Amino acid sequence: RPGAGLLRPGTLRVVGLGPGSEVHRTPGALNALVASQVVVGYAPYIDAIGDRLDGKQVVRSGMKGELERVRQALDFALSGRDVALVSSGDAGVYGMAGLVLELAEAEGLDLSIEIIPGMTAAQAAAAALGAPLMLDWAVVSLSDLMVPWDRICRKLSGIAYGDLCCVLYNPRSRGRRTLLRDALAILSRDRPTTIPVAACLLYTSPSPRDRTR
Repeated sequence: RPGAGLLRPGTLRVVGLGPGSEVHRTPGALNALVASQVVVGYAPYIDAIGDRLDGKQVVRSGMKGELERVRQALDFALSGRDVALVSSGDAGVYGMAGLVLELAEAEGLDLSIEIIPGMTAAQAAAAALGAPLMLDWAVVSLSDLMVPWDRICRKLSGIAYGDLCCVLYNPRSRGRRTLLRDALAILSRDRPTTIPVAACLLYTSPSPRDRTR
């Protein structure tokens, strides 16, 4: 690793940027960006904070580059730089925090790592809808890229059996067009048809109500 052992390591901050809009970004996230010399992230997330990056080294990458981003962020921090690795929403909810901590522990890195929480899309959508998450609830990603679909189905069955309010992330993509339909079929078993369902899209508007159906 470049610079490892030669300089005092910097701090790696894994930053949750919120669901898209500036109004949902926490002071902690903004302070972490100010304190960082290097910002690493997925290109669309970098673009969303472009006005906060003056004078900083910026490293962006594309889809499925999570491992590369984490390794780059760790390397910069080990070389003595203060680094922000950005995620959307909360970095610990389908974000980068888990992979950072896993790699740092596996490689025995002596490095200061801070996880900066952020608002999730689930929270922003819930606020726009009213208060659907007041009691027990669950969240499931429908992406089967890393988790087998049969395991996801078992989770959905448990949620339906427990009669929990459920938030679904990653409901479809160009190559996965039937997952949402299949998930809703599982969740609707033995439940009344009067249960409300909302689709919340593209949380880049200052007003989430503009993107809620």
